Amino acid sequence: MKQHPSAIISPEAQIDDDVTIGPYTIIEGPVRIASGTVIMSHVHIGAHTEIGHNNIIHMGAVIGNIPQHLGFKDCVSHTRIGDRNIIREYVTIHRSWEEGKATIIGNENFLMALSHVAHDCQLGNHIVMANGALLGGHVTVEDNAFLSGNTVFHQFVRIGRLAMISGLTGIGKDVPPFCIAAGRSQICGVNIVGLRRAGIPQDRRTEIRNAFKTLYRSGLNVPSALREIERGNPCEEVRQFVEFIKNSKRGICRATGAEEGETDARPEM
Repeated sequence: MKQHPSAIISPEAQIDDDVTIGPYTIIEGPVRIASGTVIMSHVHIGAHTEIGHNNIIHMGAVIGNIPQHLGFKDCVSHTRIGDRNIIREYVTIHRSWEEGKATIIGNENFLMALSHVAHDCQLGNHIVMANGALLGGHVTVEDNAFLSGNTVFHQFVRIGRLAMISGLTGIGKDVPPFCIAAGRSQICGVNIVGLRRAGIPQDRRTEIRNAFKTLYRSGLNVPSALREIERGNPCEEVRQFVEFIKNSKRGICRATGAEEGETDARPEM
């Protein structure tokens, strides 16, 4: 372990030999940090935190502190972070507020400066949280979602795979996979650019857009729209779209305005 002499590390911490720990960092209590992780200066890592391999944690980040929850009773709860994440300056990630449970962040995520992950959030892989993106407690974010700057998310909402949230958006309902959200809990189109970058073929992108139109533009209510979508032997992505909506407890965001990405959705030559 490469430890700056000013760092304060609990004797209970289990830290692999090739972890780098910068000046004035504090690591509390029972913590596990795996090989290749770099922790820069003035980072605070709370007890019962597990951090995987090859993460980069920048200055002033706070990981695994107690939750901002008025009902929190001091208990053993956890923060678990996977591999190859980049956590930028002054990011805050809080541990669960319930005994034995965990706030979880997967692999290869990019959390930009001043973003916040509250207690009991569940983040998948390859997610981008831009500067000032703020997740309330128990939020679920699926793989490859992009949360733009200064976006805010109510407790318990879910953000679907490859969804994109535009800057300054407030989300109080679930955002289905592959959609673009903007304004206040409003869906404005399909994330065609994100789908293309993820390598989803043209024919499947077209199926996703047709499913979106059936749900949001056909005038059918949600159960009827989902039945209509399922009649067509949908591809895997459309099945994910349908199942996400069926499992929504808060309800999904409503559509507004003209769909974005019209030119991107045209057949490729």
